[in-house]
Amino acid sequence: MANRGIVVVAMSGGVDSSVAATLLVEQGYTVIGVMLRLWAVCSSEGNRCCTPDSLAAARQVAAQLNIPFYVLDYREAFRHIVVDYFVSTYAAGRTPNPCIICNERVRFGLLLNEALVLGAQYLATGHYARIHRTETGEYRLMRGKDLTKDQSYVLHRLNQWQLQHVLFPLGDWLKSDVRRIALQRGLVVHNRAESQDLCFVGENGDYRAFIAQYAPQLVHPGPLLDTGGTLLGQHQGLAFYTVGQRKGLGVTRAQRTYVVRLDTVRNAVIVGNAEELGRDELFARAVHYISGQVPASPLRVTARIRYKSPDVPATLTCLEGNRAHIKFDRPLRDITPGQAVVFYQGDVVLGGGFIE
Repeated sequence: MANRGIVVVAMSGGVDSSVAATLLVEQGYTVIGVMLRLWAVCSSEGNRCCTPDSLAAARQVAAQLNIPFYVLDYREAFRHIVVDYFVSTYAAGRTPNPCIICNERVRFGLLLNEALVLGAQYLATGHYARIHRTETGEYRLMRGKDLTKDQSYVLHRLNQWQLQHVLFPLGDWLKSDVRRIALQRGLVVHNRAESQDLCFVGENGDYRAFIAQYAPQLVHPGPLLDTGGTLLGQHQGLAFYTVGQRKGLGVTRAQRTYVVRLDTVRNAVIVGNAEELGRDELFARAVHYISGQVPASPLRVTARIRYKSPDVPATLTCLEGNRAHIKFDRPLRDITPGQAVVFYQGDVVLGGGFIE
């Protein structure tokens, strides 16, 4: 089989990245495995993406595949890029999605650049997404075949240059197929549990405890008000709440009560009923289009406002200053400043931005 080029595979010790590396070896690529050592608030626990167990598992898989394996120290870069973003977003009264920034700037930024400098042609990961090159040479990011695992939402900030150097070997597979392949190939990770988000906040995944320990300056109790301004109680700190939250508010009302907005000027949490929470439009900033071109608008799309939320039909209007207006066909209750809104046409990801 002819060699198809050199590819660096970002390995986590999980089944997805391990099968990605396996498939690329079988397809004739020269594969190099790497694991990133990332920052975590508790050095004894470590980042959940690179625990000692995960490192050992990745080494075992690399040995099974007979490929070289290296560990790269990205702790300081990760802290500066991802953790500082996480804290500053909460400080602004918004709810961050650190996985988007990590993918954009660490994995497909720093690591991709390092892989190319070292002579590789590609960087591959175990993401469930697809890349398609059109007859005109444009690269398109598309949903993964397994819609229950599709990760295109957190990859929407990739650009044309990145996409031509990226491989997603699992894009056309179902998760059940990936497990089956791992078992058939005898990979030691075939039954390894799924990894979780917020890899840096500690073993229990409690971001509130992380904020209290790592950024105590954000924990300022203040008034908890209804939308009419009536004082209902006291909140524990804006960073502990997000739009749409219902549990843990500490108030008793006749109707179900939700966080409607966070008022950073008054350091107040504003709550209301479901009707007061819903909106049918939003504005987005830092909007990125994967094609590199701002599309003609208004444009009919489907849009997703959270990683696990369903697509909703909407009209996208592009605005100056890398901003956009999105008008949904129906009101949504969980439009949350700081989260990403991602635009689709069918399986094709057009791009997205951060909710204002």
